[in-house]
Amino acid sequence: MSNEFLAGLLFALAPAAILANLLGVGLGIVFGALPGLTATMGVALVIPLTFGLDPVVGFSALLGVYVGAVYAGSITAILVGTPGTAAAAATLLEGPALTKMGQAKKALTMTTIASTIGGLFSCVALIFIAPQLAKVALSFGPPEYFALALFGISIVAGVSGNSLLKGVIAGLIGLFIAVIGMDPITGTNRYTFGNANLLNGINVVPALVGLFAISEVLTRLEGKTDELRSKIGNSSIGLKASELKRNWFNLLRSSVIGTFVGIIPATGSGVASFVAYNELKRASKDKSKFGKGNIDGIAATESANNAVTGGALVPLLTLGIPGDVITAVMLGALMIQGLTPGPMLFTTNGDVVYGIFMALIVANIFMLVLGLGASKIFPKILKIPEQILMPAIVVLCVLGSYSIANSTFDVLVMLAFGLLGYGLLKVGIPLAPMLLSLILAPIIETNFRRSMLLSQNDFSIFVTRPVSVVILAVTITIFAVILVNEWKKRKAHV
Repeated sequence: MSNEFLAGLLFALAPAAILANLLGVGLGIVFGALPGLTATMGVALVIPLTFGLDPVVGFSALLGVYVGAVYAGSITAILVGTPGTAAAAATLLEGPALTKMGQAKKALTMTTIASTIGGLFSCVALIFIAPQLAKVALSFGPPEYFALALFGISIVAGVSGNSLLKGVIAGLIGLFIAVIGMDPITGTNRYTFGNANLLNGINVVPALVGLFAISEVLTRLEGKTDELRSKIGNSSIGLKASELKRNWFNLLRSSVIGTFVGIIPATGSGVASFVAYNELKRASKDKSKFGKGNIDGIAATESANNAVTGGALVPLLTLGIPGDVITAVMLGALMIQGLTPGPMLFTTNGDVVYGIFMALIVANIFMLVLGLGASKIFPKILKIPEQILMPAIVVLCVLGSYSIANSTFDVLVMLAFGLLGYGLLKVGIPLAPMLLSLILAPIIETNFRRSMLLSQNDFSIFVTRPVSVVILAVTITIFAVILVNEWKKRKAHV
């Protein structure tokens, strides 16, 4: 093992691999920061360029794009309230508020450091306990996935602002939109109204871009943000060492959450960041400071969503099961290189595997260096006049939405969700619960239906499996606490 580890290290530190890694991280940051240009798209575009390259060199480029894109989605989320990727959606809960307070540089610095800590933590988990973690993930079946996604719904209370009712309304709207399309079990069309474009449901990325980017542009067209321009433009407040030190446990907990969620297939960075944020808020003694520009929230969401990068590689390399959409693309890249993912990969190509592990560590180091440099440059975007910046954002949103599937229908979806988001904001309904429902509802429905098929409609399947029953018990307890707290709050106002 030591010889393979050393050989892998030398592969990853070869000049060609380092250059490929650096270029990959830089390209990933571009793809992540521009709305609609996803990490999946970036990785897919780079794969043809890796043909004929040494496997570790090729994967250095791919992992660089992966890490850079997941990190960079938060840049535009913080600066202009437009998440570059779905993974950065939770960053909207605190990022834009920090920018309005003149603390964009602080937010970007915390994002970079937290992302690096989460990424490196997942690398350590990947190197030392990958096979054991993969066995845990393999024990998850439809009942466990259903229970886990249902647990995620409890986060709605944490991202609903001051009104749980409005958060629930937003969640229900998202739930209805999520069922549009073809039934995952029977194939029956639901709410498609004969439109073939709706058979596969609503694509989350155009919906995300519309909800948060277009609605933000429409809000700024009202001219109510002019008084903030001078304060926003002078975003020179940096991150204090005491703020980083205060968050050591928060960063550790969120990194663990992100790594674990990454290991479980079909979940992803978006779920991890919302869960980490909710756990931070649940543990906090003063919940009133959340949603108003809390740097601790940035630490939680960013360390979690970047910890998913290493976690998602665990089932890919050890079992041949992709952890998310991006690693599904990487599965194809592995096979193109003549490598077959699974337990035998560690035996037959141990040096290549450890080379990939080391390349992921190098990618996170490059992300830290480039990110800290970017945190000083990107806030200058805020000094661009809004009459130039807002049209540029709209153009990027249109291009990004179209490029997902070369479909004008996705552009229409983006615009429709922009109008919907703007309308919801006008009546005070938060957008985060709606996005959370869009992400979690398909996981809940599909795995509930599969569980029913497995048990022949016997609900006891959820309470006879240890992992499932524990998660459901925790979820029920959380819902009970939420309802009791809401009842006490309403009683106090009477």
